[in-house]
Parts: sequence; structure tokens; C-alpha cells
Amino acid sequence: MIKGGKELRVLSAAPPVLRPGVRRFYFLRHGETAGNASLIVQSPVIPLNETGRAQAARAAERLAGAEDITRIEASSYLRAYETAQAAARRLAVPMNATPRLGERLFGELVGQSAVGLDWRVQPAGGETLGAFVARTKSAAADALSGSGIPCIVAHGGNLRVIAAALGVLFRDEFAPNALPLRFDMKDAGWTATVL
Repeated sequence: MIKGGKELRVLSAAPPVLRPGVRRFYFLRHGETAGNASLIVQSPVIPLNETGRAQAARAAERLAGAEDITRIEASSYLRAYETAQAAARRLAVPMNATPRLGERLFGELVGQSAVGLDWRVQPAGGETLGAFVARTKSAAADALSGSGIPCIVAHGGNLRVIAAALGVLFRDEFAPNALPLRFDMKDAGWTATVL
């Protein structure tokens, strides 16, 4: 549970509604970084650490077992980009990277402890929660349009927004680094399954 999680869910579920053009897609949070390990707010340029590179390779293997992914849509942040590269190489599918799938920009809070971070905060030089949610929903709408079955490789914040926008209850088991998830549209709505 994150502080400000209720506000994030409400903003994510509000109009405009996220209406994917696909009935299935995958989501992969990036592998571990030194920032994750030390629980700090990260900048866009932090790379994967050794553990994160191993996690990305394992996640790529798990995604290869799905056998239906046709493209990778990735955040351009270095940690997600490196994770996406591992998946794209293993699956032999094209990869598109975009800054709009990046994690929320926390401005002056970068480098500080992420423990107890309140997502409702409006940090100087950063992005408001509303702006982050709107950006993520717009990027997800683009990533989930078109043909084929995409895999979005991005960040924990993006995952929370996309799940809430689709009416999927976010569970703690979805949060670990480099954990592949499959989203499916069923008669009752969207579901998420850990691979």
C-alpha cells in the first residue's frame, strides 16, 4: 500500500476511460536497480544492477513461454529500457521506447528515501499526481492500440495506473521487480495474472 494510493486509483479510473484495442497484453516492471535496493526515489538514468540484469533475463524467459507477444512497448528510462531489451532479444520482437511510459518525475525528491513517500505530494521540479496519471493513461492507450499482443515494460507507478484504469484491483503480489503479468479481457472485465 502506498500513501496516496486511493487518490491514484480514483484519478486513474476517472475519464477519459482507458479502452485498449487488444483483449490481452502483458506488463513487466523493470528489474532491480541500486535505487530499488536502497529504497530511494530514482532518476530516469539509473541502470539495472547485477540482480536486475539477472531478473530481466529470467523474466524474458518466462515471457517467451507465453508465445503470443508480438511487440514490446517500453519506458525510455534506462532501467526499463534495459529490461525491455532483454525481453525483445529473447522474444525476437520489435521494441518501441517512449518517455511517456516513464515513472513519475519526483523533482527535488530524487535521491531521497522512498520509504513512506506520499504520492499526493507536489515536489518542486516534479510532476503532479494528476499529470502523471494522465500521461500514463495516454501512453498506455497508444501502446495498447494497433495489432498484435503487446508487452509494456515500465514502472510500478505505471502499473498501478493501468490496473486501476482497467478496474483491476492492485495486489502486493504484482509489485516485485521483473515480475511478468498477463492482462486479459473477460466477460466480467479485465483480470491480471502473475506468470
